[in-house]
Amino acid sequence: MKEKLAKEERLTHILEAIDRIFRFVEDLDFEAFLKNEMAQYAVIKNFEIIGEAAYQLPKEYREENEEIEWRKIMGLRHVLVHDYYKINKEIVWNTIHEKLLELRAAIIQLIEREKGKTS
Repeated sequence: MKEKLAKEERLTHILEAIDRIFRFVEDLDFEAFLKNEMAQYAVIKNFEIIGEAAYQLPKEYREENEEIEWRKIMGLRHVLVHDYYKINKEIVWNTIHEKLLELRAAIIQLIEREKGKTS
């Protein structure tokens, strides 16, 4: 039987994946990232985790928290998994540096809110 994870667990998976992405690229500039196939695949895998965890959150929950661009997050995962041959590494790189810190802060707020509901 498939186990349904709680919202807080899914959000934690997103946060952990974001933190891994930052660790994987912390010593890299864009040129080094382009040359580092292992870092590229590690980053892509973690973006897939973020997208899948977002997708597994209840639709109503995503709608209640519309400040997060859930559709774009899930859309990126779809491209990475199904249209892998179209991956634009510059878009991946820019997403890391232009979107992930903001997403990380928003996810932390949601986790804190979920913890507040259970305590």
